[in-house]
Amino acid sequence: MACILQMDFQMDGPFGNDMLEAFSDLAKSINEEEGFLWKIWTENREANEAGGIYLFESKDSAQNYLMMHTKRLREFGIESVNGKIFEVNEGLTQITNGPIK
Repeated sequence: MACILQMDFQMDGPFGNDMLEAFSDLAKSINEEEGFLWKIWTENREANEAGGIYLFESKDSAQNYLMMHTKRLREFGIESVNGKIFEVNEGLTQITNGPIK
């Protein structure tokens, strides 16, 4: 069953086009993660927050990514990482045009 991973954390930047330039290689590497389907990148410049909404093929792949990415963010100096995993109700999501396979 597909699962959504919701992550957010405090970050002083970069944002916008500067974020695009700084994290393009990271974005490309995420495409290679096991079970990864897509990510929507999120940012709130005013609150110094960033994160993303991810779709994974399974709960296991979402949990593995959450553990790996939390560790990576802590290595970048980001201490507090919020991560939640939700199972996708595919029937209702299809009715509301959600981007799932």
